Order: sequence, then structure tokens, then C-alpha cells
Amino acid sequence: MIKNYLTIAWRSLSKNKVFSFINTFGLAIGLACCMLISGYLYQELTYDTYSENAKQLYRVNLSTIGNGGTDVYPVVDVAVGEGMKNAFPEIKASTRLGGMQPIFVKYQDKQFKEANIVRADSNFLQLFSIPVIEGDSRTALVEPGSIVITKDLAKKYFGEEAALGKTLIVGNQPQKITGVINKVPDNSHFHADAFMSLDTRAWHQTWSNLGFYTYLLLDKHADPKKLEAQFPQLVAKYVVPEIQHDMGVSLAEAQKSVNTFIFSLQPLTDIHLHSHTKFEREANGDINYVYIFGALAIFILLLACINFTNLSTAASARRSKEVGIRKVLGSLKNNLVTQFLTESVLLTTLAMAFALVLVYFLLPYFNDVAGKNITMQFYLGYKAVVIELLVALLVGIAAGVYPAFFISSFRILSVLKGNSNSQNSRSVLRSGLIVFQFGISTAFIIATFIVYQQLHFMQNQKLGYDKNQILVINDTYTLKNNLVPFKNQLMQNKQVVNATISGDLPTRSGDGTQIYLKSSNTNAAHSEIHTSIYHIDENYLATMGMKMALGRNFSASSPGDSSGVIVNQTAVKELGIGNADPIGKTIVRSGQREFTIIGVVKDFHYSSAKEKIAPLMMLYGYSNGSVILKVNTADMSGLIASIKAQWDDYHADSPFSYTFLDDQYAQLYVAEARTGKIFTSFAILAVIIASLGLFGLSAFSIRQRVKEIGIRKVLGASSGTITGMLSAQFLKLVALSIVIAVPFTWFAMHKWLQEFAYRVEIQWWVFAAAGAMALGVAFITVSFQTIKAALANPVKSLRNE
Repeated sequence: MIKNYLTIAWRSLSKNKVFSFINTFGLAIGLACCMLISGYLYQELTYDTYSENAKQLYRVNLSTIGNGGTDVYPVVDVAVGEGMKNAFPEIKASTRLGGMQPIFVKYQDKQFKEANIVRADSNFLQLFSIPVIEGDSRTALVEPGSIVITKDLAKKYFGEEAALGKTLIVGNQPQKITGVINKVPDNSHFHADAFMSLDTRAWHQTWSNLGFYTYLLLDKHADPKKLEAQFPQLVAKYVVPEIQHDMGVSLAEAQKSVNTFIFSLQPLTDIHLHSHTKFEREANGDINYVYIFGALAIFILLLACINFTNLSTAASARRSKEVGIRKVLGSLKNNLVTQFLTESVLLTTLAMAFALVLVYFLLPYFNDVAGKNITMQFYLGYKAVVIELLVALLVGIAAGVYPAFFISSFRILSVLKGNSNSQNSRSVLRSGLIVFQFGISTAFIIATFIVYQQLHFMQNQKLGYDKNQILVINDTYTLKNNLVPFKNQLMQNKQVVNATISGDLPTRSGDGTQIYLKSSNTNAAHSEIHTSIYHIDENYLATMGMKMALGRNFSASSPGDSSGVIVNQTAVKELGIGNADPIGKTIVRSGQREFTIIGVVKDFHYSSAKEKIAPLMMLYGYSNGSVILKVNTADMSGLIASIKAQWDDYHADSPFSYTFLDDQYAQLYVAEARTGKIFTSFAILAVIIASLGLFGLSAFSIRQRVKEIGIRKVLGASSGTITGMLSAQFLKLVALSIVIAVPFTWFAMHKWLQEFAYRVEIQWWVFAAAGAMALGVAFITVSFQTIKAALANPVKSLRNE
């Protein structure tokens, strides 16, 4: 029986090649989209689950409350982790991870700059279940001066030689290789090419500053919320005395930190999707995008299923006599339903096979857009294949159940006379599905417009500085005593407008610290704020095109500027200075070091426009800085070649390298650019699927009206009139879908824009342009069929009458 069903199903699909192809291709696109996004969602939702201790590991976060806001940090001071472990028995272990700046690593004659080396406690690899393929994970990081590297890094420096036991020079320090790992798993919220031993025995064991990513391993039965409730007693015991000493305040004032200095625990598996502080080890994902992309996948698949239902129902008239004859010959309704469901499942199985082929070709592009590393093996594994077959079965049943019951319900006498069930009910269904399809497609088009508008706005808004033609010469600290002569020599080039030495660029936040405004009343409460720190020289502001609002810039002829500070306008506001003149006032940094405000720089964006401008203080001097050039030239390659020649003359300890500030600025918006590409891709796919359905329905509808068209032409109707008449019924439905899609899309995109501190206003023309595109695509889709019908010879369509 099953073999008979399959044989008949295959014959039926072969007879209707156009409809079968449209159904198969539409379903394949929908299934391929779902498969690609399922790979993305799987990776996003399984971050940090690779560790055997994943459910028991928690990161210690710090929240500070002040000035009407709360700052959250994923890093805490050096003594916090071990101190918590010693205080509470339900904490089984603690471990720390410390970031490092990019640093040169050398082995014999090989030297490379490594940007992904970290420091870690000796138990870090064990707690995170990162297997050591050479060496012992229990002892690899115990001794100071030891380092564990990845297999790829070992090959980079040692080729096929064994790495274990060899010594790398990291910066100026020798590090003995005591272990080799394969790599940190892709779905981890941190990655590193090497782990250096973290030895903090000589450090002050303090609690009130920032420093390390700290993780706690809790007992299986521990309640993290109950544990958090006991943390204030640690603040009272350790943090309060430090604040009293560092800030020079009374004990009563320092004790307020018990309520404003808050330690909390964040589950390890929540970090990637739910933590978005500016001090994250890496850029995390966002749970909202998981919801958005999951919804996109569902909608794309719905469009494909709707295509199937719509086209199958529309084609039912062609099989009405077949159904009638089968019933006359004794076929039961259940047999007919099974037959048509078999055809539906066969079609979805073919579509799934086609979808796998599409995934194979689209996966590299998708990985590039989504920033993932999904392999084809993910879709060809045993479990994945079983799921894919089940999806094909379920989609086939879900998409085919209505057509199956609809077709099998035809009345025998009606169909044998040439009539089927009520045309009106079918027409309403098909019309409703067209409205739904083009409503989704229009929503995608609108969303794409708005995403790119926001991206363009962020990349081109007034920043408070000039990022164009800013050339950054990296690693100039390796010039040592020749750094200043090198900069002065570059200044003699007519193509160089200005030059400065600094390690801080307005594409990153710099170091951070707590400051407050000093008051003449020693017993007065201090309003402490967190601020970023830039270390600059007297040429920095001019090179960057930054403007002073009040006061003056640093000057090489003013020795007192070493204790002076320039702050931005936001810092003045948050320090509570108000309308008073801030020049000459004193601010106190943690550790009671005092600085006198000599100038106020106008606010500029020194991070992504997703964030509000935060307080900033600029100190005079530089360390390990880069030479930053403002240039004016049409021959950039020639200028760079000239600079490289001068660099080589100084015989620096590092190779010549450079970047452009505008390129670094663009990196701030990689996530938004990816979102734009994904929305564009899905908008195109949604329009293709909807157009396929509309093409099939228009072909069917026009075929049903061939004789009507012939009579109209005989009676004098022009080809243009007939084309307009036939197109109008579909364009009206598309116009209705636009009207329905607009308010829903406006609401969704308005919510999305709330994530940005600086954002565009949604303009009316976006909806008009998207609607015009949807109507244009619909018209082009149906015009081929309508024009062909309008130009047909009426004699051919009427000769059978």
C-alpha cells in the first residue's frame, strides 16, 4: 500500500513539474534558512556549556551605585575570589583570569606580536575543563614563569618540533612551556592563545578596586541568591576600611559603601547572552538577537509552508475529477487523505535534500555574516539527520493537512460535472495567505531600511573629533629613547599636519578609576564617579581635532601640568560642579592623589554610539604609546612607505605596522553591520518565496480565466486593460499586506532602536519606499503571466467552446 502511495505521488509530482518545482524550491529555501539559523542559535545557546562544572560556575560581578546610576563591572579586585572562598564553605574553589595588552613574543629568530595572551590561576584550566594534550593541567600553571599555549601557537613558533619544555620570551620575560592545549572551545565567552601563570603573592590583597575576571565554583546544593545576601558583610569587613583610607573620609561616610558597593554572582552560562558591560573580555552576544533570528527562521519557514498550502489548494481543481473517479471506484476519504499527505511528505523530503545542498553552498557566506564557525558536519551528524527527517515529516504533514482534507472532501457529483467546492472559500484562503506572505516580506524590507539607517547614522554622526586621515604607527614604544626624535622627524614631512604620542585612541575607553571633587569641608559627603583615563601630550587635542570648552590645553613649558587634569563636559556635570567654574578645582583619584582641573574638553564619543558619552579625564604624559599622525595627502601609500623607511633607520625591536583610526572606528559597529546583512539576506529570501507563491497563483488564476480573457478581447478590450484588470486583484492584496505590516514593524523597530543611546527617528518615507518595493516586486511577478494572457490569440482560447 505504501509503495502504491509513493508511486502515485511521484507520478502526480512529475505531471505538475512547474508547481512541484515552485513548492520544492520555496520549501528548500525556507528549510535551508531554518537550518542555518538553527546552527547559529545552537552555538549561541550553548556558550560555556563545555565545562563539566558549567552549572556550578559563577562569575563575580561588581555594581557601584552613585550619581543616580549604577555601573556594573565583570572584574573585581585581586583578593575577592579567595576571600569569598575562605568566608563561605559552600564555595569550593575560586579562580581568576587577567587580560594583557598585545605583546611581542620571541623564540630564537621568530618574533610576532600576540594579542590574545592572558594570565590565569593554576586551577583555571581544570575548572573550565580545558584539556591539556601535552603536560598536566593540575600542575602546568603552578610555577611562576610557566605558560600553556595552543597547538596552533606551538606550530607557529616551533613547527613540527615538540613545544613542551621550551622557553618563549614574552615581552622581556622568559616563560617556560609547561602545557599544550588544542584550543579554547569556540562557544566560550573568552578565548586565548596562551595562558601565563598568574602569581599575585606580592600584590596588595585589596578588595575595593577592579582587576580580574573572578569565578567561583559552588557546591551543587548551594543557593547563589542566599550566598549573595551574605556578601555585604564582606564589604563591611574589607571594602569599608579601604575606602576610608583611600578617600580620606570618615568611617560613617565609608560605611555607606555597604549599600553602594555590591558583589553579585552571574551564572557562567548567562554571560554570553546577558552581560554587556564595556569591560567584557570579548564582545558578547545578545539574547534579543536570539529571539529576533529565531522569529525570522520561523517566519521564513511559515512563508514556505504557506506557499505549499496555497499552491496545493489552488491546484486542487485540476485534480477534482481524479478525486471523483477514485471515490466512485470505492476509495475512502482516509485513503485519499493518506495519498495526498504522502505526496506532501515526499515533496518536503525532496525539499530537505535540496536544502542541504543550499546549506553547503551558503554556509561560508552565513559564517562570514554571522561571525560563526559552523561546519557542515553539524548538519550531517546522526542526531542532526534524524531531526532533519522528523522536521521534513512534520512540515510535510503540517503544510499538507489542509490541502489533503480539502481535496478529499470534494463531492462526487459536483466534481464529475466539472465543479468543485465553493470557489469563494478557497479564494478567501488564498487571498489571506498572500496578504500574510507579503506582509512578512514588507516587514523585512522596512526593518532592513531602518537597520542600515541606524548604522549609517552611528558611523557618520558628529563625533567631537576628526577620524579622517588619522594614521596610527603601532608599537613605537620599542623605539625607546628614539621615540621623540622619530616623532619630530615625521613632523618635518609636509604631508604630516600634526603628531602626538599616546596609547589612547577615541575608539576605546582606556583605563578606569574612581574620582570625586575635593571639598573644603573634610566631613562633607563625596560624590564619587567612575571615569576613564587618557594619557596624552600637548599635541593630542590638536591632532585629533578636539575642541576646548573651558580653560587651556597641556603645555610642555608648564611643569605643574603633571598634576593637572583635563576633563570632559560629562565629567564636570557628574561631579556636581553645576554652573560654577570648574577651572582650578581639585579632584581626588583613588589612593588620594590630587589633580587640579586646568581645562574642559568638549564631549566626544570615545566608544560606540550605542553608549552615552561617559566621564573622561586626561592626564599629561604617555607610556607605551603610539605615534598618531594627522596627515593630508592623496598619496597615502607613498607616505607610508616613507615612514617605514624612517622606522627601519632606527632599527626598532619590532616590525613596522600601522592602522587607520577610521578603520578602528568601523570595528565598533561590526555587530550592527552583521545585523544589517542578515536582515538584507532574509528580506531578499522572503521576497523570493512570496514571489514564487504569487507567480504560481497568478499562473493558476489566469489559466482559470483564459476563456473570460478571450471573450473580453473579442468584445474590444485592449491588452493594457486586460493586464491592469488581472494585475489589480493581486496588487490590492499586496497593498493590504503593506497596511497591516506597517504598524507592527514600526513598533518592533522602535523597540530595537531603544538599545542605542543615539538613534535615528523612523521616517515615513521608509514605509513608503518599502511598500513601493513590495508592490513593484508583486507587479513584476504577475506581469509576465498577465501580459502573456493579454497578448494571447482569443481564437485559441475560445475554439473549444
